[in-house]
Amino acid sequence: QDYYGKELQKSEDLKTNACVTSARPLPKAVRDALEHVHEEVVARYYGCGLVIPECLSSCRILDLGSGSGRDCYLLSQLVGEQGHVTGIDMTKSQVEVAKKHIAYHMDKFGYRKPNVEFLHGYMEKLGDAGLADESYDIVISNCVINLAPDKKAVLQEAFRVLKPGGEMYFSDIYASQRLSETIRKHRVLWGECLAGALYWRDLYSIAEEVGFSPPCLVTASPITIGDKELEGIIGDCCFVSATYRLFKVPGGSRAGPGQVIYNGRIMGHERELVFDANFTFKEGEVVDVDAEMAAILRSSRFAEEFLIRAGANAAAPQGNCC
Repeated sequence: QDYYGKELQKSEDLKTNACVTSARPLPKAVRDALEHVHEEVVARYYGCGLVIPECLSSCRILDLGSGSGRDCYLLSQLVGEQGHVTGIDMTKSQVEVAKKHIAYHMDKFGYRKPNVEFLHGYMEKLGDAGLADESYDIVISNCVINLAPDKKAVLQEAFRVLKPGGEMYFSDIYASQRLSETIRKHRVLWGECLAGALYWRDLYSIAEEVGFSPPCLVTASPITIGDKELEGIIGDCCFVSATYRLFKVPGGSRAGPGQVIYNGRIMGHERELVFDANFTFKEGEVVDVDAEMAAILRSSRFAEEFLIRAGANAAAPQGNCC
């Protein structure tokens, strides 16, 4: 908390690019929305690029580790006045920055009442902050789960507060191996999001234990350290910044592979929807999908954006490929 609330005063103070890595090209609507966010909120934000999924109108979204509130204020515009965004963060000074600018942003967006709120609390204990079961459509997180010692508890809580068919869409840092005690206890590496990085294979096993669908990898990019002392401590371990999407798929939604046709109605993705590293859906094009992807599309907020037919070519790509 001290590292983010006191030592870091602006994004430029970071010693690695772990917390500033871009996820993927941004639609114009997202770029425009970002320009409306207060400059102090942007300057005090330390997340990995932007973590903004698609198809957000009127959604209820929870941001784990919302920091100064940049993503929340951006999402506030994308969900619209009928949607709602909750940000929760463990660092009081960051929550104070976010709260300070609520009135500014609601006036800027032309909203009659706030559609954002900010809570001080822990993402492993969302119940302590009063967050109820099955109360959100989407949970996002931007380079903060690595700061939680108990990653499984974070995913369990996210799963609990998500509605059936809901999505956890998040970026985080992953390691090529399980980390040594020396790395895990290094103060700067912890603050830079590296010391708490999960071995990437463990994400798959934890997600399965919690009840999520297999992780869908969206993007991944290598992290550069740029500090000789830190490089010496890390040794041959490699780190990546990766964005994944997990879905809370109801059991009755799994009905085998299928063929899907995207209708092209999602704003900013009219010609094609790049869903993850395996599946890109072009408007009007028939795509064979495996049983897991068919279940995801059928049960989630994306259901109205696709025509879904039972049965598919046996050569359909597997959506849980790393």
